[in-house]
Amino acid sequence: MQYPSKVRIVDVGPRDGLQNESASIALEDKIALVQNLASAGLGMIETGSFVSPKWVPQMADSGAVFSSISRKPGVVYSALTPNMQGFEAALAAGADEVAIFAAASESFSQKNINCSIEESLARFAPIMAAAKLKGIRVRGYVSCVLGCPYEGDISPQSVLAVSQKLLDMGCYEVSLGDTIGVGTPAKTAALLKLLLNHLPAEKLAVHFHDTYGQALANILMALQQGIAVIDSSVAGLGGCPYAKGASGNVASEDVVYMLHGMGIDTGINLDALVDAGHAIMQALGRENQSKVAKAILAKRA
Repeated sequence: MQYPSKVRIVDVGPRDGLQNESASIALEDKIALVQNLASAGLGMIETGSFVSPKWVPQMADSGAVFSSISRKPGVVYSALTPNMQGFEAALAAGADEVAIFAAASESFSQKNINCSIEESLARFAPIMAAAKLKGIRVRGYVSCVLGCPYEGDISPQSVLAVSQKLLDMGCYEVSLGDTIGVGTPAKTAALLKLLLNHLPAEKLAVHFHDTYGQALANILMALQQGIAVIDSSVAGLGGCPYAKGASGNVASEDVVYMLHGMGIDTGINLDALVDAGHAIMQALGRENQSKVAKAILAKRA
């Protein structure tokens, strides 16, 4: 089995992870998290999002996070931007890159952003045009690629259609999100087989939630298909406010441990990554969701 020799990890903890925390998080803790991740060797960090604070209050200080971090050369600090207003705010804050998001499920699109899939893509056209003008790269997300809380199973053809449209619009990469974590290895393999008949592996990334404990197995399937970009969240932070019971993203520590054990290079220092996760979980007063972090911390103690 030929696996990629190097994998790029995108840590979404500071955005996708923290946005679901209900308790107020101090600005300095958010800044420390981003800086600790960069120090651990993460090359791309989803640092915040410029969405309405009415909908996602936890991200209201994203501008302050971007302007306060000490930036490490070579690290990409990205932001989620749902509309032109968000894009302009991200640009003003100094985001290196932005992300836009669509869903493979009509119901999820309506519940999540109050519009159809087609309408959501139309909204992104001005962002794509402005980003091109400014030389800013845009990453695309597709939610619910392996299941939807409202529709159940999602057809791989729907995922392909949305992914293709995002790439055609100018996204350099599309991250496939198992938003509610219902995917299994067989379903993941079937979806990727179809997608890779039409799209190159280097244009795809995977973003698995670990609700049913399937994330690492699904990632293994993606690696076997030649996908070499994985989204994960330090300490397993996060969930999905629109998907009842959906637990966090797969923990970055667990992914890195698995990849290193397979001889795959990530450029990440696992011990420093464990420290970064431990620090934010202590600040939140919550239990670390990473099995690897728990094991390493117990060993140290």
